[in-house]
Amino acid sequence: MMRSIGRAGPGRAGPLGRNSVGPGVHGLLRSRFVRRISVVGTSGSGKSTVGRRLALGLGVPFIELDSIYHQPGWVPLPAEEFRRRVAEAAAGDGWVIDGNYSKARPLVWARADTVVWLDLPRWTVMQQVTWRSLRRAAFRVELWNGNRERWANLFTWVPEDSVISWAWHRHAVYRERYAAAAADPANAHLHFVRLRSHAEIRRFLAGAG
Repeated sequence: MMRSIGRAGPGRAGPLGRNSVGPGVHGLLRSRFVRRISVVGTSGSGKSTVGRRLALGLGVPFIELDSIYHQPGWVPLPAEEFRRRVAEAAAGDGWVIDGNYSKARPLVWARADTVVWLDLPRWTVMQQVTWRSLRRAAFRVELWNGNRERWANLFTWVPEDSVISWAWHRHAVYRERYAAAAADPANAHLHFVRLRSHAEIRRFLAGAG
């Protein structure tokens, strides 16, 4: 089921089918049936910020898949071990998991009850991810397992080496991917919530308090 805030009223069809607003969406997080949320969206869309707020509101652990995948020195965890650790995390009774990893998605979504998709406009994302990278590099912010963003990554357009480039190139890919996933009958057990602006995110998070 796809839910969208602010783009279609009750009984009106939105761009991805029938959407709903009002208490049905805003009260979603108060439901006893919502215990495991997957937060997805392109890099820089605000997944971690939203995920932490949701986890706090639900009283469940917050898990960043990046923190599992990126080992010290940015060395990637081998695929088999990565899937094992993700499966272990997803086995919990309640959680909010943030990340887009294709190799982990089936494990996460098999256990999730809700998918929160941050689908902000590309230029909004680019502004956010650029300022975030500058701040992280300038203040030497530790991310996961001792890793920090490198200044050199700000001066390359190779997506694998630059999160800014990655966000630009993957924006359309993720939009197509999650629109298709929301319409896929195989995901009928999931509630999809698509958030397309900061205002929609604020209204949605108001239901987490």
